[in-house]
Amino acid sequence: MSCKIEKKVVSLQPESLFGNKRNRISMIKRKVALDIPPIWEINPIWATLTFEQRLFVESHLSLVMYKKNEIIYREGDTPDGVLLLVSGKVRIYIEALGTRPQIIRLHKPGDFFGYRSTIAGDTHTTCAAALEDCVFYSVDTEAFHDLMLRNNNFCYRLLEDMAHDLAMSDMRQVNLTQKHLRGRLAEAIHSLAIHYGYAEDGHTLAAHVSREDLANMSNMTTANAIRTLSQFAQEGILSLEGKDIYIINEKELINVSEIG
Repeated sequence: MSCKIEKKVVSLQPESLFGNKRNRISMIKRKVALDIPPIWEINPIWATLTFEQRLFVESHLSLVMYKKNEIIYREGDTPDGVLLLVSGKVRIYIEALGTRPQIIRLHKPGDFFGYRSTIAGDTHTTCAAALEDCVFYSVDTEAFHDLMLRNNNFCYRLLEDMAHDLAMSDMRQVNLTQKHLRGRLAEAIHSLAIHYGYAEDGHTLAAHVSREDLANMSNMTTANAIRTLSQFAQEGILSLEGKDIYIINEKELINVSEIG
């Protein structure tokens, strides 16, 4: 097996389907060099695979790298596989014609996405972009479909994830249409805290999100997002330093989010 870099893709494909001793040694060297664990250690869905299926996946696996703000895929693109985020952060959004992009979902390391369109044999209905430098595992469409057909546990866990995503999408749609500006922005900030956690101080959001991205998460203009953030700072809910957001009163932030 050779490990080569062509543009943004590092090929991990061995010479044969199940690999040989030399291939397995090359894979070990690749993991040590890049310090990347195997896909089944990053996301529990992939831990349901049998030993033979893991070897099969290894033969259909690539490492894909994107720089900050690079587009991963656009609405209308045909997927060539599914993605699992190894490192970095990703935003999923919709580019409505003549309006601001609407951020509908964020992904962190370990998240698995791009599978809806792959399962449906459809084009992407959303766009994806890197919030920071990212590394992905990419499993090609053929291998992904094969696993769904042959592994019931894998398929069931995938359905669970899809059901969870659907519920979260429905809830978010209601919140964006019924909550006022303050509630929507408070919810966006709190969701960042839940999804990405805090820095070492336990109060500063680990995600460095621009004011424009916060606005797009909250379905408001950037000017309104900046104004509302300033109000939160004046009320002692949080403090601001550049792109850093320091949560002073998380209980009140949640309260504002809930009352809308």
